[in-house]
This record gives sequence, structure tokens and C-alpha cells, in this order.
Amino acid sequence: MVNETIDALSNYNGEFSEIINLFLLFTLIALIPTFLILTTSFTRILVSLSFTRNALGTQQSPPNQILIGLTFFLTLFIMRPVYTEVTEEALLPFLDGDISREEAFEIGGEPVKKFMLTQTRETDLELFVELAGDEPPETPEDLPLTIVIPAFTISELRTAFTIGFLIFIPFLIIDIVVASVLMSMGMFMLSPVMVSLPFKMLLFVLVDGWYLIVESLVKGFM
Repeated sequence: MVNETIDALSNYNGEFSEIINLFLLFTLIALIPTFLILTTSFTRILVSLSFTRNALGTQQSPPNQILIGLTFFLTLFIMRPVYTEVTEEALLPFLDGDISREEAFEIGGEPVKKFMLTQTRETDLELFVELAGDEPPETPEDLPLTIVIPAFTISELRTAFTIGFLIFIPFLIIDIVVASVLMSMGMFMLSPVMVSLPFKMLLFVLVDGWYLIVESLVKGFM
């Protein structure tokens, strides 16, 4: 009777463990989009490309699907070394049963944290450490992800807005010149935006704008 009870409890614990693993797996899958946006280069790239489209004044061309798709694959390209390290040091050992779930999360989070810290300003880290009421650690690597992730996000937004400002400048000059010429010619009924759009597109194509923007975005993470 005792042996049967022990066997039943063992089977129950095994099934319970499988249920927990399955639940954590589905939770992780649900959180993947959030982690993709907030812990990678996704935010900076997408915001910068959106500013580029707005500066050109081409409305919805290229469409959002293309911008998001390009951002996704550029993010995979940039994050490939990080995710390769996570796979080799955390995911594969966990699947082989060499390390526990907690160890896998801790080891796998280190390369991602290291990537984020290289792109995060110290002032942003200090802000969230102060807001959390924690004592400053000896090194930034000792900070938890709950502080590193929001600090990294606002740093990426600041960088993306800086890039957007630099992108807007040459196109704004074209808009000002076209508007001044039209006003001097008395063509008040003609929209300056309609006239300047072909010139902005021509300038963007001549300087190979997409190449330059993608190159600068990717190299900014290298």
C-alpha cells in the first residue's frame, strides 16, 4: 500500500512538473513580442525608419508591413551573436538536462543584459535605480533586468529621436526652399509639399538613402 502511494505521488509530481513547464513555455511565447521590442535593437530601427518616411512625406509608402518586416530581419541580424550565445550556454544545456530552469534563465539573461548595457546611458540607469530606491551596485552588470530594460528603452528612444532629427534637416531645407520659391512666384494655390516631394525623393535616391540609413543603424550596434 505504501509503495503504491509513493508511486502515485511520483507520477503526480511528474505530471505537475510537466504542466508547469508547459505553462511557462506558453507564457514565454506570449512575452516574446515584448522582449523583442524592449530588449533588442527593434525600437531604434523602427522609430528611425518611421521618421525617414515622415521626413520624405510619402504618407504610407513604404507601408507599415514593410518597415516592420525590415526592422525584424535587421534586428535578427544585429542580435544574432547574442542569441547564439544564449542558445549555446543556456538553451541547449537546459534541454539536455544539464542545468535547471532557474539557471537557464540566469545564464541566458546575461548576454542580453550585456548588450543592453552597452547601449544604455548611465544617467538612465541611475534614474531607475533612484526610482526603485535601491543602493547603486558596484557594477552595472549587477543590476536586475527590471531596471536595465526600461533604462535601455528610453535610451533607445532618445537615440532614435536624435537620428530622426538629423534625417529631417535636409528634407526640411528642401521644403523651405520650395515654399519660398512658390511664394516669390505668387503661386499661393499650389501646395509646397506636392512640389517638394519629387525633389526629396530624387535627393534620397541619388544619395542612396536607404543604404546609408541601414548602414548607420547596424553599425551603431557593432
